[in-house]
Amino acid sequence: MILIVTFSLLLLFIFLAIPVAAALGLLGVVLDESFSIMPLRRAIGDMMWENSIEFLLVAVPMFVMLGEIMLRSDIAEKMYDAMAKWLSWLPGGLMHSNIGSSAIFAATSGSSVATAATVGTVAVPQIDKRGYHTPLFLGSLAAGGTLGILIPPSVGLIIYGLLTNTSVPKLYLAGILPGLVLAGLYSLTIVLLCLANKGWGGEKIHISWSERFASLPNLLQPLFIFIVVIGSIYAGWATPTESASLGVLAALLLSWKNGKLTRDMLLKSFEGTMRTTAMIMLIILAAAFLNFVLAVIGLAAAFQSFIEGLGLSPFQVLLIIIAIYLVMGCFMESLSMLITTTPIVVPVIVALGYDPIWFGVVLMLLLETALITPPIGLNLYVVQSIRKSGPIKDVINGAIPFVFAMFVMIGLVIAFPSMALWLPSLL
Repeated sequence: MILIVTFSLLLLFIFLAIPVAAALGLLGVVLDESFSIMPLRRAIGDMMWENSIEFLLVAVPMFVMLGEIMLRSDIAEKMYDAMAKWLSWLPGGLMHSNIGSSAIFAATSGSSVATAATVGTVAVPQIDKRGYHTPLFLGSLAAGGTLGILIPPSVGLIIYGLLTNTSVPKLYLAGILPGLVLAGLYSLTIVLLCLANKGWGGEKIHISWSERFASLPNLLQPLFIFIVVIGSIYAGWATPTESASLGVLAALLLSWKNGKLTRDMLLKSFEGTMRTTAMIMLIILAAAFLNFVLAVIGLAAAFQSFIEGLGLSPFQVLLIIIAIYLVMGCFMESLSMLITTTPIVVPVIVALGYDPIWFGVVLMLLLETALITPPIGLNLYVVQSIRKSGPIKDVINGAIPFVFAMFVMIGLVIAFPSMALWLPSLL
């Protein structure tokens, strides 16, 4: 009964277009009034305070700020230009630059939305200029942006680690290989589609080897930030939160070197950081109260009893959970889905004998799928907002082939768990 009421109310609030944070908080209050024997709402203030001072969450605004500074300091534009020179010979041309640049930017910003927005801002003007197939080009931008939630440093993995008390450095290591393989699958998807449809690959770009080698310094700047952020963690010099702060300092240094460190740039970066952080933190705090209510009224235990009562094998239960996430991803925003479902689902997964670090990677892949599945896929709207004209169905149609690439990737991680667990085992 509790399960049915909870999911029915959640879908109702989403259908009514109530903002995500408000919907989660309202759901917590309704469940408190309906099923709790004590007024749990009186604990809201204390829960807000405890979660808002969580040290690990300080990394969230730091990584958001890192992406904002990179966007405004020409680092992303120069990076895209360099990737274009090295990858444009492949069938699909600059669409491979969209994927490659997204992978590199994801390795510095930790945000899927920031990745899609940054690379999209640089790439979209090339559609008409080079004669690309519009839907596939836009779809490659939306799909490339999803890499930000998997390739470290990932804000999603930080939140997952916080909710499950799992090592964030190990989660970061677990996401590297699947993230790179997924980027390769995206590029393979582009190659196959452009070979099958000769006019989709756009105008052929001819680049000399001297131009390619001359562009390499433009790849060193994001590589420097990645080494500072990730290297400081595994060298034992910094926690994930401290490494995010070091990343911001590195980005400011590069901005100064590029002559972009101005008062106006800083103010715009701070404003963008505050807006995004406020949205994320409000969702996290509302979800923290909801999770508290769900724990007290016994939803997690009810869900576990329901799964056990089905009499299915662990693999069959895993497939059911994946199917539920894929359906939910069509209606829920990925961050709210991560925060609300993790405390309920992960105990069941662990009880079935699966590794929580491995499942963290699977869950990030499922959340990535939610970012580009209509009607709520956030990256679809991010890319459409950059495009500014034309129907959003172009972005949706272009993203569909990459959804199938994600299904292949999920299958690979399930079939070969060592893909996610090999690097963490070396730590």
